[in-house]
Amino acid sequence: MKVLKFGGTSVGSASRMKEVAKLICDGEQKIVVLSAMSGTTNTLVEISDYLYKKNPDAANEIINVLEQKYFLHIEELYNTEEYKQKALDAVRSIFDYIRSFTKDLFTLFEEKVVLAQGELISTTMVNLYLNEQGVNSILIPALEYMRTDKNGEPDVLYIKQHLKKILDQAPNADIYITQGYICRNAYGEIDNLQRGGSDYTASLIGAAILADEIQIWTDIDGMHNNDPRYVDKTTPVRHLHFEEAAELAYFGAKILHPTCILPAKLNNIPVRLLNTMEPDAPGTLISNTTEKNKIKAVAAKDNIISIKIKSGRMLLAHGFLRKVFEIFESYQTPIDMITTSEVGVSVTIDNKKHLSEIVDDLKKYGTVTVDEGMVIICVVGDLTWNNIGYESQVLAAFKEIPVRMISYGGSNYNISFLIKADDKKRALQSLSDNLFNNQ
Repeated sequence: MKVLKFGGTSVGSASRMKEVAKLICDGEQKIVVLSAMSGTTNTLVEISDYLYKKNPDAANEIINVLEQKYFLHIEELYNTEEYKQKALDAVRSIFDYIRSFTKDLFTLFEEKVVLAQGELISTTMVNLYLNEQGVNSILIPALEYMRTDKNGEPDVLYIKQHLKKILDQAPNADIYITQGYICRNAYGEIDNLQRGGSDYTASLIGAAILADEIQIWTDIDGMHNNDPRYVDKTTPVRHLHFEEAAELAYFGAKILHPTCILPAKLNNIPVRLLNTMEPDAPGTLISNTTEKNKIKAVAAKDNIISIKIKSGRMLLAHGFLRKVFEIFESYQTPIDMITTSEVGVSVTIDNKKHLSEIVDDLKKYGTVTVDEGMVIICVVGDLTWNNIGYESQVLAAFKEIPVRMISYGGSNYNISFLIKADDKKRALQSLSDNLFNNQ
């Protein structure tokens, strides 16, 4: 069985939902994970913001506008009055539930409940449409099997056992429709998976049922070898190793979240990135197979801050790096890149929430220099140290661009460069010209 995930754009209108229905009705049994319709989650966040601010009138105004949009989608989606009425009743019930939060105290718990409604609406609508078309599809509520533990991590055993129980109750269904992103936490409260959202749901389901393949359907033809927003002549990468995909996702490729493919990787389940707008395009296949001697792609991560700690006392000082890392850990601020020398260490972060406190603490151990407005450029491929010449090809692209830091050797798949944001577009284009366009 395959697991197919469709993002918000893929189910963003009645016409898009009909296209998704065509794609999934191919005679094969499958589980389909759906996001909320595009724009819905942002609107639910806005509603929550008004409720936090104790402005129920503004919240109700936005709720009414969003509800009317869904009524129009329903009118366009269904052919029969019977199913139009079923959908109207279901959607109206959900919006009445959202309105109930305008009358009481609103906290983070209530916000998570409100945010979950987008996925509940989209899956209900698509499942009813499939039923109207005569498809034997069944809605399986994610809130009945998707759960996180006390550390906020997926409870893999719970997910596997409860999903199997639900699927066994309807073994002859052609299609199982379920919600992405939403779950319950260890205390039974409605929560969400945060990182990777619906992609993470699809990967966890795929791992739970040992799927033949996990398909992530978006509005992009796979993962490109560079960012098409800044660079000319980019092309989709047809195959990536899981490690390569994770590096690209972490360092800026928005099509995929770096953590969401981990369950698939651990269970050796291939992940395919496909385009709902071009369903016949091959997309990108991600697996545990490496294409040898090949540089695959480039990605960029914005809003990076560089911090350099210089200390004469560091020379042969036992425990210096531990003390530095403990400061970042105490403020729950992860480090992206690190380089060291005899007298100093440079690191990069992408979260400036506790920057001033971090700098104050670091000053106890040396002179601290901070550079904001930086970008990490990541080059990904088969970059094991004994592959002679690949490093020089990459470095040649930076011959006219000032580089603040270089990180190489931490992974067999990645070389990273820290540069000024002003040089980003020039660097990305130069890398494409040197690595891809001249081949």
